[in-house]
Amino acid sequence: MSATRPHAPSPRLTLPALREVYEAYARAADELPALPGALQAEVWTSAQLGALEQAAPHAEGRRAALGDLITVLRAAGTPGAQTFLRALAAIGPAEVRRIAARAAAELGELPEPPWAGALGQVTPGQVWLIQEGPLDGDRLVCEFRYEGGVDLHALAVRLSYGDAPGEIVIVGDVRALMAAARQAMQAELCVVQPYDAATVGPRFRAALAGAETIPDDCYPALALARHRAAVLPGGA
Repeated sequence: MSATRPHAPSPRLTLPALREVYEAYARAADELPALPGALQAEVWTSAQLGALEQAAPHAEGRRAALGDLITVLRAAGTPGAQTFLRALAAIGPAEVRRIAARAAAELGELPEPPWAGALGQVTPGQVWLIQEGPLDGDRLVCEFRYEGGVDLHALAVRLSYGDAPGEIVIVGDVRALMAAARQAMQAELCVVQPYDAATVGPRFRAALAGAETIPDDCYPALALARHRAAVLPGGA
């Protein structure tokens, strides 16, 4: 499927040299509507945003690239492009959410997956602290559910010295993760205990916003982690 509407003029871009990159994103978005749920769509979107941010030379370049991407997705006009725009409006960087939502609305009534309205609509739950040793830092596991208590998942972040993020993982099978952690605790390999959600929210937000460097393997989950950190309690 073409990444732009037939016979539509190519949209003007701030970074035209990256047009083929944006169009590749638009084509890839065709797979979004077939995903089984909002969580999988958010993970997919976060991975695309992570690749874009990792490649950007600076914050200004990232903002320009995001604006161009939204322009190309709107021009593509496909159901997948619209779903990508809705996901950007839900979990993307705050400065582009309104623009992405407007672009999605301008595409009109295209077919959309049944979970489109659930994008970004999560409620935080239990928070766990897992400590494997003084040199490993704190592993914090924050549970989330969508409306109606469905699709339990977790944001697991390892914070090293100075609360620098060393690992960011979106966990789909939370029960299996916690069962393995409790087994490790019984073997005296770690400590697992409840943690105050109102404390972890500000801690996560500060860590994700203030980190000078982000490990390469954290980028795919970074956008989703920022979204989830923002909905945790404990102030803005």
